[in-house]
Amino acid sequence: MADVVTGRWTARPPADGVAVFLIGMRINRLHRVRKWFPVTAAMPRMLRHLANDPDSGLLAFHSWVGRTTVLVSYWRTPADIQRFAADPNAPHAGPWREFMKRTAGSGDVGVWHETYTITSDTYEGIYSDMPRFGMAEAGEHLPVGPGSQTWHQRMGLRSAKR
Repeated sequence: MADVVTGRWTARPPADGVAVFLIGMRINRLHRVRKWFPVTAAMPRMLRHLANDPDSGLLAFHSWVGRTTVLVSYWRTPADIQRFAADPNAPHAGPWREFMKRTAGSGDVGVWHETYTITSDTYEGIYSDMPRFGMAEAGEHLPVGPGSQTWHQRMGLRSAKR
């Protein structure tokens, strides 16, 4: 478990911005384990692959598992996400083909994703007594101090520092 960093902190995205990728699944029919288990099992393999490849573009990720599972990941660029998804040698293409062939359209499992591009002038965050998390893990983790106490100051700080 990550160490808690006490106090108030903020974060600065990487200088060139960051792509935030949300992906998840929803088990619609709990009894259809053969349909949803392969979807659930594929993600840890993908994350291990990405974490072991510093050139992948993955900066950080966090996940929550339940009937609806959510993974929030931070990437250098949207192109890095697409490159991974389309790479026939990466552990995404095979599970995606199997999902489309055997599960998609059945109503047993829902999948979704969203991609956002974040720049320094469109981001603000605050972390109090938290481990490094989210943008504070993907970008620069900064203590809150003079000039960064309020939302307005933190938004201005982001654009002024570039």
